[in-house]
Amino acid sequence: MADQTNHNQAGEVTPSTVDKQAPSVTEENAPSTDSPEATDLPTANAPDPNAAKPTATPPKREKPAAAAKAAVAEKPAAAAEEKPAAKAAKKEKAPAVEDKPFVEFIEQDYLPALQKAIAQQGVQDLQVSFAKQKVPITGFESAEECWQIIGSWKEIGLRQFNLYFPEEDIQGKKGFSCNEGKKPSTLESFLIDERKITLDLLVFGLVQRLDGQKWLGIN
Repeated sequence: MADQTNHNQAGEVTPSTVDKQAPSVTEENAPSTDSPEATDLPTANAPDPNAAKPTATPPKREKPAAAAKAAVAEKPAAAAEEKPAAKAAKKEKAPAVEDKPFVEFIEQDYLPALQKAIAQQGVQDLQVSFAKQKVPITGFESAEECWQIIGSWKEIGLRQFNLYFPEEDIQGKKGFSCNEGKKPSTLESFLIDERKITLDLLVFGLVQRLDGQKWLGIN
């Protein structure tokens, strides 16, 4: 290939046609100075890289009171379901023995409890009955019959007491009399200061009265 470098007459080397054209090609393909160049200077529209970045707003925490209200708001439905169950349980509760019919209560509950309590005081030969009859006290001959508990021991009839229920109601008026082989002379009121009579109170009251008569224990 022939050397494209031209030598002039003085022996100087002159650039070839290609070398002369190279600058013009380079200049044509060079980027224009009119195009915007990226710089480190901030512009009006670009954010300042050195400016502090805004911090993210933390989520608001629900106040304890608000959380409690929300929890309470969820409970009414469950509470409403529990109420019928509680009512049903109350309905299934067995009635108190004192709510039984009068005669049934005396025969099934009071007499057995009374005999047991008196036996615990050392009386082993107690005879007790329940009957509707006249009050065996002078001055009450014309009175109507009433339900009475009659108890006796010590050779049958030596000591006797009567507990009277003229209203056929343990919560109503009650009377007491006692004697030792003779006709009773007085009728006492019995448990008149108690607002509500229960089985235990009715047993305790009579045992206490007999103990006051010195008929129980070592008396």
